[in-house]
Amino acid sequence: MSRRVHREDRGLAAVARIREVRETDSRIGLQRVLAEEAALVGRLASLESTIASAPVPATTTVSALVAARTHLAHAGILVGETRDRVATAEVVTADARARWGSDRARLAAVEHLLERRAARRRTEAERRAARDADDLAAQRWARGER
Repeated sequence: MSRRVHREDRGLAAVARIREVRETDSRIGLQRVLAEEAALVGRLASLESTIASAPVPATTTVSALVAARTHLAHAGILVGETRDRVATAEVVTADARARWGSDRARLAAVEHLLERRAARRRTEAERRAARDADDLAAQRWARGER
């Protein structure tokens, strides 16, 4: 909204600026939660691939087997925790997306009102100009200046 604002639209233009700031803030928030969700999904994929690619030796010592099982058990716990975090991040992302959509719609509504008001003023100015031109033409015709 860098253009000049008509004096009758100053209040609505202020509302538009506030809506624009809110829309920008909610868009930035959405980008942030999307990045956090992507990082969590990447971590989950990494943990799951660690478990899936765990070697299964044909022969091993008891202590090595216990260590490997303990490592896999911890990785399994991390997978469960990360899945819970991903689920939470999905909810937060959905909420942020809805908030941004709402803020964007509100901003668009105010901008639309401003555009309609400006269009109405332009139409009224064009009508006045046409009426003035008609009046001048009628006066010339009446004086015989055809």
